Amino acid sequence: MEKVIYSILSSKFKKFLVILAVILALIGSVMMLPTKLVLAKMLPGKSANTFTIYVDTATNSSVKQTQEVTQCVVSMLKGEPEIKDIEIYMGQGAPLDYAGLVKGSALKRMKYQAEIVVNLTDKHKRDEPSYMMVHRIRPKIQKACEGLVNDTSIKFIEMPSGPPTLATIVVELYGEDHKLMRKTAERIADVLRQTEGLVDVDIMQDTIYKKYELIPDKEKIIKSGLSVDQVNKIIYLAFKGSKVAVKNTKNQQDQIPIFLRLDDKTRVVRPDSKEGLERKLTSLNLMNKMGVLIPIKEVVSVKEVNSSPTIFRKDLKDMVTITAECDMVSQVYPLLDAREKLMEVLEDEFEVEKVPGMSTYMFDLILKEPYQNQEMLLRWDGEMKVTLDTFRDLGGAFIAALVLMFLLMVVYYKSFALSGIVLIASFLSIIGVIVGHYITDKFTMAVANVHFFLTATSLIGFISLMGISARSSLLLIDFSRAMIADGVEKKRAIATATATRAKPIMLTTIAIVLGSALLATDPIFGGLGIALIFGSIAATLVSLFFVPVLMDSTKAMFPREEKDEI
Repeated sequence: MEKVIYSILSSKFKKFLVILAVILALIGSVMMLPTKLVLAKMLPGKSANTFTIYVDTATNSSVKQTQEVTQCVVSMLKGEPEIKDIEIYMGQGAPLDYAGLVKGSALKRMKYQAEIVVNLTDKHKRDEPSYMMVHRIRPKIQKACEGLVNDTSIKFIEMPSGPPTLATIVVELYGEDHKLMRKTAERIADVLRQTEGLVDVDIMQDTIYKKYELIPDKEKIIKSGLSVDQVNKIIYLAFKGSKVAVKNTKNQQDQIPIFLRLDDKTRVVRPDSKEGLERKLTSLNLMNKMGVLIPIKEVVSVKEVNSSPTIFRKDLKDMVTITAECDMVSQVYPLLDAREKLMEVLEDEFEVEKVPGMSTYMFDLILKEPYQNQEMLLRWDGEMKVTLDTFRDLGGAFIAALVLMFLLMVVYYKSFALSGIVLIASFLSIIGVIVGHYITDKFTMAVANVHFFLTATSLIGFISLMGISARSSLLLIDFSRAMIADGVEKKRAIATATATRAKPIMLTTIAIVLGSALLATDPIFGGLGIALIFGSIAATLVSLFFVPVLMDSTKAMFPREEKDEI
């Protein structure tokens, strides 16, 4: 080892080759991120023993129609041998779980909503992870069941491995013109559906449908010898039903209401149109004060109107939310593709501007409608926002660690050059972190056809390596300076110090690799383990070959002469 290091330090060409190799390795590893050879994601998929299916039919759908869709889903799930049991919650949300806390499960109570909880066999006893099962059955179920009722949305909700969000990708559209917002939201949803890797695209807004208002004609009611209250009661009694009396019982403290309405067969309006409703009203008669039967149709008019959709607001601004999930891919790349496509598609109607600055809202767009002088804000949220915030915070922590290390080294060595060497050597462990994720990704794709992502835990591992990498460089510098102070020639001192400290440095690396091996198999903290393993290997190579070259290139290796004060 001493001969190898000494030969490198004695040859300018070999020193140049070492520096060139490190620079190329750094550039090549960093370029793996924009070229998508290494994919970044907040957290990887997590296999669980359960997942939930959200069913949302059109806003004017009946419970029977919603049940038809859920039964279709259940019938297809029954063919899966790994499913233990299935729970259906009609017109309500399932008992709250980790994901349902922020997805509004507790607020569901409408007839067009349902949730299906699917319980699987233990994840340690089956070969297929839950996220792979969802990936496989999602397109089959959506193709077979979404067409049964118009405007049906079937979404597969998996247990998140990190902070739960409304959806992986959330688009919030803020504006004042509701018709323009609804139209633009449809166009945004179409772009998301066409983006590769995005599934379960849904617009969180009510369906606008035709409905019929029954308007009593007070003048005709009075002339017919009836009362308005009498007409209202018979209409409620016929279609909705009402309480007509109560029953007392000794087994219950409160009175039991007696509810009366027409039977289900009689309440059906055929055809489902204005004419069918008028025909139904004709069959309903009320007896006036003179004992004459008056058809309800004679005193009630039918008016066809549009439904009034729910208005959603956030921060006192009207908004429409479009959600989408990522299918076995990172949310970063579909978002960037969808954003570029949106800017192209919406240019025919809006003046599209990017939000200035480098904040976490840097992907947002401002849509200006020139003819009506309307302006809308397109804001990205969901797991993408959490990812940006997390990577921003980790990046800040990394920069803070570098600055503190540099300041400590300057105080210790009283030299900016030596402090810079320690800092550079610590940073270069990123080569091993990125290359390690590339190698692991190729392995997992070949074995299980699953990507291995560079995650937030990977960055935590990289930051953790800073201290370990700095320690190896400090040992070499201190040992070399001590030998130079004893009169040993500079190159020989650096070579001897490197050879002497190579064994403890390599033993430290081996201990880290072995200690992180089990961690690398964890679905969540696997990135941390891989970062520690390959980052330590890269840091060791940098310490043993690149750091000696940098040490030989600076005069700061010679200890300063200290004068005794009398």
